[in-house]
Amino acid sequence: MHRELEGADDEAGLPKETILTDRLMDVLSELQPRMLQELELLVSSESPSTHQAHLDTTAGVVSAVGKRLLGSEPKYLPGEGCSHLLWTLGDKPRVLIVGHYDTVWPAGTIGRWPFSVEEDKASGPGSFDMKAGMVQAFYAVQALGRPDGIQILFTGDEETGSVSSRDAIEELAAEVEAVLVLEASLDGALKTSRKGSGMYRFHVMGRASHAGLDPENGINATVEMAHQILLIDALQDAARGTTVTTTTLRSGEASNQVPASAWLDVDVRATSMSELERVDAALRSLRPTLDGAVLQVEGGIDRGPLEHAQASALFTRAKEVAHGLGLPPLREAMAGGTSDGNLTAALGIPTLDGLGAVGAGAHSEGEWIKISAMPERAALLAGLIDSLLVRPINGCTNR
Repeated sequence: MHRELEGADDEAGLPKETILTDRLMDVLSELQPRMLQELELLVSSESPSTHQAHLDTTAGVVSAVGKRLLGSEPKYLPGEGCSHLLWTLGDKPRVLIVGHYDTVWPAGTIGRWPFSVEEDKASGPGSFDMKAGMVQAFYAVQALGRPDGIQILFTGDEETGSVSSRDAIEELAAEVEAVLVLEASLDGALKTSRKGSGMYRFHVMGRASHAGLDPENGINATVEMAHQILLIDALQDAARGTTVTTTTLRSGEASNQVPASAWLDVDVRATSMSELERVDAALRSLRPTLDGAVLQVEGGIDRGPLEHAQASALFTRAKEVAHGLGLPPLREAMAGGTSDGNLTAALGIPTLDGLGAVGAGAHSEGEWIKISAMPERAALLAGLIDSLLVRPINGCTNR
C-alpha cells in the first residue's frame, strides 16, 4: 500500500503524505473488528513476567500474529527466562518500534477476569499495558505495505526491569534515527517526558542482645534505620519533582531480641539526570548515627530520564500527522514511571512514548482500552512512521 500511494498521481496538488493519511484512516477503520480479535487472542494468552512457560507460549502467539500481518517471522533473541522478538524490514533500519508482551498479572488471572467487551471498552489483563499497542503497531506497519527501514522489538521482561533486553534495546536504538515506544497513552496524551529512576537497598548491621536482660549491650538496627529513613526522606525536592520514597523495610529476627540487622528499599524518581546524581551522592554519603552500627548501600541510578528535548521534535511531527488524519489535537504529558524509552533517550536518540492504547487502569484490575481509538492510534503510528521515512527528523540521515 505504501509503494502504491507513493506513486499516485496527485492531480489535486496535495502532498503525497496527505494522500497516505487520508487512506490510512479508511483502511484501518475497516480493520477494527479484526484488530479486536487479535487483541482478544493476545490478552487470552497470559504472559506474567516471571513465568517462562507462559512467556514462551505468548511469544509464539505474538510471532504468529506478526507473521500473518508482516509476512515474516521474527528473530528470537534469547533472554533470561524469556525470548525477545525482533522483526527487521529492509537492510537499513531507520525507525525502531519498541514494546513488550509481558504483563504484571499472575498466571490464572484470565480465569476470573477474561477478555470482555462492553460498548466501546475492551478489558482483560494486559489489554491496556500493552497488548493493544502491539496490535496497533502490527496493523500500522501492514497498512503502510511493510516498508523497508523499520524494526519492531517486542520484549518479554519490561515489567521486571528489562534486565536481559536492555543491551538489545540500546544496541538497536543506537543505529536508528527515531524510537517510537508503544506504552499506553496517559489519558490519551503522548508521553514526551518521563522521570528517571534509581533503586537502592540500605543494609544496617548492629549487634543482637536480649531485649529484657541486657538491651543496653545491643546495637539496635531498627533504631539506626529509623534515623536513616528521616535523613533519606529529607532528600526529596517537590519543587523539582524529585521523589525519594522509602518502601520495603525488614528488621530483626525475634520479638524479644535487639535486632542485629535491617534492610530498606528506596525508590528515587527525578526529571533530570543532575537531580538523580544529587540524590545518589547524598545517599552514598550517609553515615551511621549509633556507635558501632555499620551502614551499607547497594544499587544506584537505573535509568536516566526521558527529557522533553528528546521527544519535542517527534511530538511536533506527530501533531502534524494527527492534523492530516483529521484527529483531535494531540496532547503531551510527563509520566512518573519509567519505560524502555528512558533507555533509548539516554543514548541521545529522539524518542516518543505513549503511542499505544487509549484507555486507563495500567497495573490495576479492570484495565481497559477504548476500542474506537485503536484504528485512530494505528493510523497515527503509521502516518508518523511514513513521515519519518520520507522526511527524517531534524534533517537526520540514516546512521
